[in-house]
Amino acid sequence: MLTRFVTSLAALFLALISPSAFAADVQVAVAANFTAPMQRIAADFEQATGHQAKLAFGSTGKFYAQIRHGAPFDVLLAAADETPARLEKEGATVAGSRFTYSIGRLALWSSKPGYVDDQGAVLKQGVFNTWRWPTPSSHPTVRRRWRP
Repeated sequence: MLTRFVTSLAALFLALISPSAFAADVQVAVAANFTAPMQRIAADFEQATGHQAKLAFGSTGKFYAQIRHGAPFDVLLAAADETPARLEKEGATVAGSRFTYSIGRLALWSSKPGYVDDQGAVLKQGVFNTWRWPTPSSHPTVRRRWRP
């Protein structure tokens, strides 16, 4: 599965970088939440193609501003779909090249083995040492989809 994903991203990189398609480097803006997987993908990309992905990690909003001011990114891997859609609407992308590369899921996790089951029964107990839930003020994806 990862190999197919890496191959797809490699093909995407080469297809999207039009004039620089034969250059040795691809400038990639990557949402910070995708740092670890992208580092591995970039290494596999370089091994498979001989081209190097130059990665910049940060917030999608800051990448938006940089791209609008001429930052030379060949690829943007954003945390949410609104920013690439906005860039496309504003004519700052290759029209029709935008696609969803990942869909997140909520996870219920505990470091205590066997504490969480596939039915989420632990939630019914109501006993939590730590509970983290992103709020609209702390996370842009939640802010976008928040319904009280």
